Amino acid sequence: MFTENLTHILFRHWQQTLQPFGVNQIAMETGFTQLVDSYSAPHRYYHNLKHINHVLEIIQTLKTYTDNLAAVQLAAWFHDVVYEAQAKDNEENSAEYADKLLRNLEIPINQINTVTHLILNTKHHQADIDDIDSQVLLDADLGMLAVSPEQYREYANNIRQEYSWLSTSEYVVARQQFLQQFLQRQQIYFTPLMLEFAEIFARYNLKAELEILSQS
Repeated sequence: MFTENLTHILFRHWQQTLQPFGVNQIAMETGFTQLVDSYSAPHRYYHNLKHINHVLEIIQTLKTYTDNLAAVQLAAWFHDVVYEAQAKDNEENSAEYADKLLRNLEIPINQINTVTHLILNTKHHQADIDDIDSQVLLDADLGMLAVSPEQYREYANNIRQEYSWLSTSEYVVARQQFLQQFLQRQQIYFTPLMLEFAEIFARYNLKAELEILSQS
């Protein structure tokens, strides 16, 4: 039931995002079905529709910061559409997927180029100081780091399942590097709202996970 309701919620988001572009209804529905199929693959324990919904919800909260809200929302839809834990080019392949599907929907090329740029910036979670749209997308993508400790543990467990092909020792080393990379930053989040209200919780969760990993 939850999955069905979530799909309905996401379809309304999809319709609202594409409405200004006058997209054909059949093409719109076909594109949505393709996205749902991709994000519902059995190996996706975290990078799934629930994640996309969470990202879109945070973007809605941060929308006043955006220059191009539609592009940020579209980038959210596509930023993890291609996801294989063992691959190194997921972002590039996701951007290519977005380019192809959005062309089929006859979205303006300048808008598509903005979307693919935003997707590619999720690879290293870095954005230029004047690239506010990338900053909003990255803050939304990392919003899970600042959830409650219980939700964070669920997130961490889901990530571990996506990397089940790694031994415990291999995973611990890789995950520690990932977490420390963010803790070493002067700030994890870019937007004033996330910096004020989410930064402290994200750092708490990251440090807590590092402590658990050190005991593995």
